[in-house]
Amino acid sequence: MKIVSLSSCFDSLRQAKRCALIPFITAGDPDLQTTAEALRVLDAAGADLIELGVPYSDPLADGPVIQAAATRALQKGVRLDDVLAVVESASKDVKSPIILFNYYNPILYRGIKAFLSQIAAAGVKGLVVPDLPLEEADALLEVASEVGVEVVLLVAPTTPQERIAAIARQSQGFIYLVSVTGVTGTRSHVESRVKDLLQQLRSVTDKPIGVGFGISQPEHARQVKEWGADAVIVGSAFVQKLTAGTSPERLDEIDRFCRSLKSAIE
Repeated sequence: MKIVSLSSCFDSLRQAKRCALIPFITAGDPDLQTTAEALRVLDAAGADLIELGVPYSDPLADGPVIQAAATRALQKGVRLDDVLAVVESASKDVKSPIILFNYYNPILYRGIKAFLSQIAAAGVKGLVVPDLPLEEADALLEVASEVGVEVVLLVAPTTPQERIAAIARQSQGFIYLVSVTGVTGTRSHVESRVKDLLQQLRSVTDKPIGVGFGISQPEHARQVKEWGADAVIVGSAFVQKLTAGTSPERLDEIDRFCRSLKSAIE
């Protein structure tokens, strides 16, 4: 199955006046087989793109739920090569572009060119590197463009306006707007300043904007869409649902949850 680029996906969604749903799961938790099945379930349940976290020992941007999932996966020996094998297998019957969430040190350790070439060959279409300094982004962005991977940059609530404009110029595919100061995790509400942050970004770019961190309920997703987001990114809530019950129950749970989020933003 041919998977389109992030940019093409967002172009189609904009033409249809639809907001994208981007679920996040941690690869290898509870196991790699469940990860592969979860990618297929989320794709069938309405995910427009899927973000897949590579387990890392020092995940600075991740809250307790995703940190714990990454730790469990690492303890089972899950590594990047295992994650990419899952992507390669699943991408044969998953139409949603897969975005890899990976920290910068492992990329540098493997080598930028080698890393990007390997993930592109596996079928990865996008890359989020939460600790990538803007000043070092050029080297990654240039090679990524050559191999057909789009690097999505993040804007935080504390990012100065001047820097927001620079990030918006360089980000590929879409811009990832972090809705809270701090780490990922479920929260009871979406902070109202997200509306202002979206307007700030809109004043400097026409690129699609996805909002993530802290979105865990259908009403959160609906609110963010109403404020003008092009995509809603939901992580910890999906990761939590993949840790409880038996494998069929977990997959049924994320199927229902994904469909409820999708209905909220249709």
